[in-house]
Amino acid sequence: MQVKVIKVGLLQTNCYILVKDDECLVIDPGDDFGRIDEEVKKYKLKGVLLTHRHPDHVGALGELVKKYGVVVYDKGYFDEGEYEIGNFKFNVIYTMGHTNDSISYFFPLDNILFTGDFLFKESIGRTDLDGGSVKDMGMSIGKIKRMNDSVLIYPGHGPSTNLGYEKKNNPFLK
Repeated sequence: MQVKVIKVGLLQTNCYILVKDDECLVIDPGDDFGRIDEEVKKYKLKGVLLTHRHPDHVGALGELVKKYGVVVYDKGYFDEGEYEIGNFKFNVIYTMGHTNDSISYFFPLDNILFTGDFLFKESIGRTDLDGGSVKDMGMSIGKIKRMNDSVLIYPGHGPSTNLGYEKKNNPFLK
């Protein structure tokens, strides 16, 4: 699986386009529909995955749905577990704390975890906004800490990292 990153909007949200064969998925189309569309139109769009519904993560969603008639997947659609959309196999992990609808997507064949605003390099998402919870964040961190150190993490903002690095350097995972 190929992961393409497009930084979009004022908050430089990471919009991810996952490509496998001739198919793609979009994760968190935050803004700049034209830039996202330039990449997506090269493939068959199978769906849009949302890590949560803050405006900086869904700004181009309406335009994607309008143009491609694509299904939007979020916490309301998924229970925790294994799923398959087109050529993509992944696990949904509830990672509430930043919001009460935060979920992460783990692609085990590629050892990649998309965390939205739940987990960043050397930090975590805010819990003081509406729907945030310190208690839920702690429980979510506990789930992720059990994963293999080699898991590559793609957050909602900023650079990618891996879980081993975060366990050593992220004060919230110690």
